Amino acid sequence: MPIYEYQCKACGHEHEVLQKMSEPPLLHCPACSQPELIKKISAAGFRLKGGGWYETDFKSGGKKNVAGTESKSADSGSNGKSCGSSACAAES
Repeated sequence: MPIYEYQCKACGHEHEVLQKMSEPPLLHCPACSQPELIKKISAAGFRLKGGGWYETDFKSGGKKNVAGTESKSADSGSNGKSCGSSACAAES
């Protein structure tokens, strides 16, 4: 079940409610009892951890952490050496 955020237009009270998607939105504020609640639009924040996700189960060989290896290969030349201001030009 998703968690919805509500804010009262009358008193400004904010709260979160665990509701089914099929339930109608709440109308009455629990703080002031006025029918002024509006449902806020917010993104759900979550992180996929543990086994069973793409990062741990479906990559093979040396591709377990693609982000880490891409940044290292972009910093170095094709021969694996780091290029200074004139080091690569001298080798060509």
